[in-house]
Amino acid sequence: MTKRLTPILISILSFLLVWHLITRYSGIPNFILPSPLSVWTRFLRAVDDRSLPYHTGITLIEILLGLLTGVLFATVVGYLLAKSRSLERVLSPYLVASQAIPVVAIAPLLVIWLGEGILSKVVICALIVFFPVLVNTIVGVRAVPIALYDLMNSLHATRAQILWKVEVPASLPVFLGGLRIGATLSVIGAIVGELVDAEEGLGFLLQLGDFQYDTPMVFVAVFTLIALALMLYGIVTMLERRFLGWQEK
Repeated sequence: MTKRLTPILISILSFLLVWHLITRYSGIPNFILPSPLSVWTRFLRAVDDRSLPYHTGITLIEILLGLLTGVLFATVVGYLLAKSRSLERVLSPYLVASQAIPVVAIAPLLVIWLGEGILSKVVICALIVFFPVLVNTIVGVRAVPIALYDLMNSLHATRAQILWKVEVPASLPVFLGGLRIGATLSVIGAIVGELVDAEEGLGFLLQLGDFQYDTPMVFVAVFTLIALALMLYGIVTMLERRFLGWQEK
């Protein structure tokens, strides 16, 4: 564990050192590029006045709800498409077309249609998560060896037994790979929705810091978003170690 953390700590400390030297000797104004110390001071102020925990909690709820919705919907649709070529031919043009339109472009429409509350942010987040999880679900299910189906059929296994004993374990490595991508993209989805129209959340803090030229606050919000993305990525990684440990063995 220590060997894994040492390179990460060295990388972070090197980044902070270079950042400090740039702000110290470049002459760049603090409102353009704040120093690490000023960002840390602003972080402590935001924690002390409870603004950062509150807005982080709002964004985290949006992320988790959007991620859960997007993953569930993508898993169900992906499984159906993987088992039915005709259904895939019918729906794939619409799915591909939906990805050709940037979510940023339709986010204002979703806010108008669904309102300014949390629902629009959750839907935007789910839309961003949907496609990578969908593709990996299809690939994972179709990658199940035919020999395993033949074995289960010879044992007179039911459809449910084939699903839980063969298809889920065999497709899980590919599915979790898509979930890694979806977990990090979910943060982007929530922020896109908040930047369009929100009065709370980390996206709101970003806009507030921008309008007030409070650049340290902008950095605090950005680093908090990075921390949320890393946390979600780490959770998926732990799930992989929990369910796919047999691969390493």
